[in-house]
Amino acid sequence: MILTVTLNTALDVTYRVPRLLPHASHRVTAVTERPGGKGLNVARVLAALGHKVTATGFAGGPVGSVVRSALAASPGVVDALVPCGGASRRTLAVVDEASGDTTQFNEPGPLITPAEWSRFLAHYEELVSGVRAVALCGSLPPGVPVGAYAVLVRTARAAGVPVLLDTSGEALRRGVAARPEIIKPNAAELAELTGSRDPLPASRDARRRGAHAVVTSLGPAGLLAATAQGTWQAAPPRPLSGNPTGAGDSVVAGLLSALAEGLDWPDRLTRAVALSAATVLAPVAGEFDPGVYEELRQTVRVRNGN
Repeated sequence: MILTVTLNTALDVTYRVPRLLPHASHRVTAVTERPGGKGLNVARVLAALGHKVTATGFAGGPVGSVVRSALAASPGVVDALVPCGGASRRTLAVVDEASGDTTQFNEPGPLITPAEWSRFLAHYEELVSGVRAVALCGSLPPGVPVGAYAVLVRTARAAGVPVLLDTSGEALRRGVAARPEIIKPNAAELAELTGSRDPLPASRDARRRGAHAVVTSLGPAGLLAATAQGTWQAAPPRPLSGNPTGAGDSVVAGLLSALAEGLDWPDRLTRAVALSAATVLAPVAGEFDPGVYEELRQTVRVRNGN
């Protein structure tokens, strides 16, 4: 069993418009809704890969009810979300069909009370004792302490469970100090953490700060991994055109599933890049075609940087 944590769950709403123009009215050509937040996206990909997954975090209000109802229809994902008094957030993605670009609007999320946070910590401690790996993903809702991920990393480490942390800003800075197994920033998040815009020395700096391994998303250039076993760069076989929404979450699912299966780093990166690329190419944001994934997996380039 793998556990994913999404403290700031969401209902992801995607609009498609012929062309997105400022100061104009738009006719929406298609609307999709699904449970979201990084950890729930990761959970769906893990389930599609055949892993048993439990998803936890907070869900509240009418939006939270919709999220939980939709999650119940996701095969292979066990709902262990914790109710809260505030209303879960929505995210709105507007896809410009002419350019393929996506514009995102993210609500802040519910205000979590100290009592609700304490209840979640007790719930998490019970869940983490019976899993093989944990993904801690996304933003913190208002009211949750900025050091929350550091607490969750330490709890998992005390139970002997490896953790992948995917967040940003001060939450990442504090979480790294708790020594997660893997962090997965993008290039901008890594630069914010370390002060360096060169990904390789920045990755080594992040490892000195506490992360056992740093896997950085480089956009179309793929992934850079700095680990105790060495440094690798992995990339898709060619530049890809599509919707990148959810591609980073597919990277997390690929890395975490491979970690749980005991694969080595080149195989972990091959899986993560192929999943991410298949997600970019999928017609529905955040999903992937298993056949396309298998084809891409055969063509991913992994280069040892040692």
